[in-house]
Amino acid sequence: MPPPSKYLPADERRAVTVTAVIELAAQQNPSEITTAAIAQHMSVTQGSLFRHFANKEAILESVMHWVAKRLLARIDKAMQGQDTAIAALRAAFMSHIQFISDHPGVPRLLFSELQRKENTAAKKLVNILLSQYQQRLQHTLEQGKQDQELDAQLDVAAAATLFIGSIQGLVVQSIVLGNSDMLLSAAQDIFVLYQRAIEAR
Repeated sequence: MPPPSKYLPADERRAVTVTAVIELAAQQNPSEITTAAIAQHMSVTQGSLFRHFANKEAILESVMHWVAKRLLARIDKAMQGQDTAIAALRAAFMSHIQFISDHPGVPRLLFSELQRKENTAAKKLVNILLSQYQQRLQHTLEQGKQDQELDAQLDVAAAATLFIGSIQGLVVQSIVLGNSDMLLSAAQDIFVLYQRAIEAR
C-alpha cells in the first residue's frame, strides 16, 4: 500500500490501519500479524499506531467493526428491491462472494478470531455479525415460505446455516487451493444446488 501521510486525521489513520491489517491477512496467517508488521506495512512507527489504538486487540476490534458494517450493508443493498425470496438470496450470496473476492484477507481474519479460546471483543463482533446475518436470511426464507415460493416444510434456521456454510466452504477451498479466482464461478453452481434444496416442489 502507498505510504500514508504522516498528518492524517485520527479517523483516517484508523481506517488506513484497518485496510493494512486486511491486506496483511491476505498474505499471511492473521494470528502472526504483529503491530510491528502493521506499522511497517503502513510505513509508520509503532508509536504512531499506539496514538490511535491501545493495543493489537483494539486494532482487531476496529477491523471487525469495519467488516460487519460493510458486509451487512452490501448484503442489505443487494437484497433490496428483489421481486422474490430466491432472487434476494441469490443477490446476497453473490454479493457476499464478491466482497470476499475484493477483500481476501477478511475470511482469514474471521476464521482466526473464531478459533481463539479467549472471548475477545473482536470475536464477540464476529458472532454478532453471524447472528445478524442469520436473522436477515431467516426473514427472507420465511417470506419465501409465505409466498409459496419455498418448501412449506423448510427449516429456515437450518437453511440459513446452510447458506452461510456454503459460502464458508467455498472460501476454505479457495484458501487451500490458493486460488481466489474460483470463487465467483463456483458460487453460481453452488447457489443453483442450494436453490433446488429449498424451492417448493
